[in-house]
Amino acid sequence: GGVGQLTPDYLAPSRGGAAAGCDLCVDGAAARRCLTCGADLCLFCCQAHRRQKKTASHAVTELENTKDCSQAGKPLFCPSHPTEELRLFCEQCDQPVCRDCVVDRHRQHPYDFTGNVIHRHGDALRELLKSTQQHMGTLEDVLGQIDDMGSAVRSRAEAVATEICLFASGYVKAIEAHRDRLLKQLEDLKVQKENLLHLQKAQLQQLLLDMRTGAGFTERLLTSGSDLEILITKGVVASRLAKLNSVAYNTHPSVDDGIQFSPQERAGQCCGYEVLGAILNKVVDPARCTLHGEDLHSARQNQLTGFTLLCNDTTGEQMGRGGEAVRVTITHKDKRDCAVKPTVCDNGDGTYHISYTPEEPGLYAVCIYVKGQHVQGSPFTLMVKNKFREHQGVFHCCTFCSSGGQKAARCACGGTMPGGYQGCGHGHKGHPGCPHWSCCGQVKESSECLGGPPSDTSQRSLLRTVAL
Repeated sequence: GGVGQLTPDYLAPSRGGAAAGCDLCVDGAAARRCLTCGADLCLFCCQAHRRQKKTASHAVTELENTKDCSQAGKPLFCPSHPTEELRLFCEQCDQPVCRDCVVDRHRQHPYDFTGNVIHRHGDALRELLKSTQQHMGTLEDVLGQIDDMGSAVRSRAEAVATEICLFASGYVKAIEAHRDRLLKQLEDLKVQKENLLHLQKAQLQQLLLDMRTGAGFTERLLTSGSDLEILITKGVVASRLAKLNSVAYNTHPSVDDGIQFSPQERAGQCCGYEVLGAILNKVVDPARCTLHGEDLHSARQNQLTGFTLLCNDTTGEQMGRGGEAVRVTITHKDKRDCAVKPTVCDNGDGTYHISYTPEEPGLYAVCIYVKGQHVQGSPFTLMVKNKFREHQGVFHCCTFCSSGGQKAARCACGGTMPGGYQGCGHGHKGHPGCPHWSCCGQVKESSECLGGPPSDTSQRSLLRTVAL
């Protein structure tokens, strides 16, 4: 609609800004207002206004005293008809109109005088103002809470920053202390290994010197000595050489270079902080690794089975950590193309759980390798039995009780009763004297069924017992 459609701001003259002009002359600045006719007057026109007979009785006041009252009492003229005062209100268009507007653009629109509708519209505005003021109060409270929360956040952030600095400072000190402790452990370990090597070296050097001395004397005796000299000194020389040859010594260095650093290894606490990183000087020895498990040499077809591998170092102590290269093979001895794929689970503490599910019964060869070498007890033989046979009968005290006294019901225990009863009964011939399975006679409830495929007649009898 353009700028022309905007609502005029009649309160603009009452707000701050340039001084209003006189309504009677064009040069003077308004200083007073006539409350009777609503005209703003300069000082000169105000004096003339009071001297004229028609306006001498009008009430005139200072313009400053009327600013809070906006332009109350001053007539407002229609923008479309500048000579007509806005005295009416069009209800349909919701705007003030003049008399010419009522007979022109607002013809047949419901209207009334502004003084008659101001109370209704004013009350509605006051209700909206009241609701707006409530929201303003709420918003002011929220803004105050936001400011308070901002201050609290800044204070908390400063406190946490101080905690972080203290923690970081202490953690750096703990890391440095842990570093010094690790370097001290490394130095002690190096010195220990060097001392052992020096001791072994000194012992072997002395043994070599003694052997060279004995061997040299013996060679000279054999090449330069007479027969009689050889025979006289033979006993002493032979005893000396035999003693030297009987000395036991290690053909390998007494220690190894197995020193490693594991940055992910938990190292406990240092200065109150949990730290990582440890020196590892243990080396796994496949010959000392052992296998453990109740079902190590036996398994069931299509049944998950497993055992445990315990890795030890050269001294026989448990490694206490994982990460070793473990390989397991399970192959059928009679069927070359039949193999079981095992699963190796590293427990992280030096133990490894090996699980597998054999699909074919028979004899298998199991090989366990650590670092490419057989462990203790590897390879070994594994017997896979046929899958567990479930019982097809009932676990009962006797056929008479479980069948409700039917004569045709039978039991695999072979017991019978007088009077034509084909099944067993308490205290009668063939009864095992305890509860048992009707399908195979086994007296252990959790046992495997040993009965063979029943005939049609016996199957009907046994099934009858089961159903009952």
